Amino acid sequence: MAGPQDTPWWLAVASEQAAAFRLAAAAADPELPVPSCPGWRFRELVLHTARFLQVVGGQLRTGGTERARPVPEPDPVGDPLAWFDRELADCLRLLAACPANRPLWTFSPAAPSLAWFWHRRVAHELNLRRWDAQAALRTLVPTDRALAVDGIDEVLGTLLASRYTAAASPAATGAVLVTCADGPERWLVWLQPGEAPEVVRDPADLPAARASTTGRATALHLGLWGRTELPGAEGDPILLTGVQPR
Repeated sequence: MAGPQDTPWWLAVASEQAAAFRLAAAAADPELPVPSCPGWRFRELVLHTARFLQVVGGQLRTGGTERARPVPEPDPVGDPLAWFDRELADCLRLLAACPANRPLWTFSPAAPSLAWFWHRRVAHELNLRRWDAQAALRTLVPTDRALAVDGIDEVLGTLLASRYTAAASPAATGAVLVTCADGPERWLVWLQPGEAPEVVRDPADLPAARASTTGRATALHLGLWGRTELPGAEGDPILLTGVQPR
């Protein structure tokens, strides 16, 4: 599998996932509910995804380590899919022109302020939204295992830190062990109120964990994002909730 800084690979993944998302969205009634996103219809799913791409594009244009000013949405939006197409083309063009190690603002204190964060984030977001759309239509194509493993890495090693601040820290103390049943990967996540999560990939030593989740990589990835139940979950439910990015 490619590494986090392999931007051509992330661009290929993003393009592939975007094409699958658009195919599903175009086939759906805009008023069809999206069960994995309570309260959303396909219209909201497409609008959210287009808005995400627009915001990322705005950040890429700044070329600096300061957060970009909010980009206004078009009012009215008109055709959501047409807006998605425009924002996707613009975002992919900007990503393709942006070197992996270019200094750029990121929203996670656990992530370096480098552009590759956004190449990776766009690919994973489009994969998740593709899953939402296909699951609603019951035309689901499973996520590639390598992509799911990196998705777990992103959630635990990068995104989780952005969930917690001084005003919103973990609600419980203890270790959570996340283990792939279909491969060697595992993550030990230590949560403690008032502190940022500490994450160790493939730890050599395993202290007693107060909670654990074990399953195939794709199931773990979806469980962390709340799309399905966490597989093989055991132990403190508060700690298990604490390793989900939202």
